[in-house]
Amino acid sequence: MIDLGLSKLAIIGVVALVVIGPEKLPRVARMAGTLYGRAQRYLHDVKSEVSREIELDELRNLQKEVQETAQSIKDSVENTIAQNIDDVDAAWRDLPSSTAPSATMSDLERKARDFRRKKLVRNSAVPGWYKQRHGGKAHIMSGAARVKKFRPRSSTTSSFF
Repeated sequence: MIDLGLSKLAIIGVVALVVIGPEKLPRVARMAGTLYGRAQRYLHDVKSEVSREIELDELRNLQKEVQETAQSIKDSVENTIAQNIDDVDAAWRDLPSSTAPSATMSDLERKARDFRRKKLVRNSAVPGWYKQRHGGKAHIMSGAARVKKFRPRSSTTSSFF
């Protein structure tokens, strides 16, 4: 800030001692130090605020650039999609009518009938004699019943001895 040498500080101290007096000098020095600290804090706050504003300005510029880039990409994608849709529509219109799929009601009824028939075959019940012969389950067994059925039998009787 201000370039003060040792000799200048000594002269200022002697003048302050003469003008203020030895009894008030410590209080004045304390007040000068407090004011100097406040000034330093104020300068630090101003510097941090300026740097914050600069960073915010940079972020705003970056945001503007990103939005412009995103808008240009969006426009190009929309144009490409619209062009592809137009190409597909043109190709669809150019197809001969014999290759276009034509589903009549009789075809739909036949497909529904076949689907119901196949579903019935898939979900129909299997006869009991067939299950017995091939080891299928005759009825559903709970978990506790399975544990009881397959629990290993102990050779001793269940007593407390």
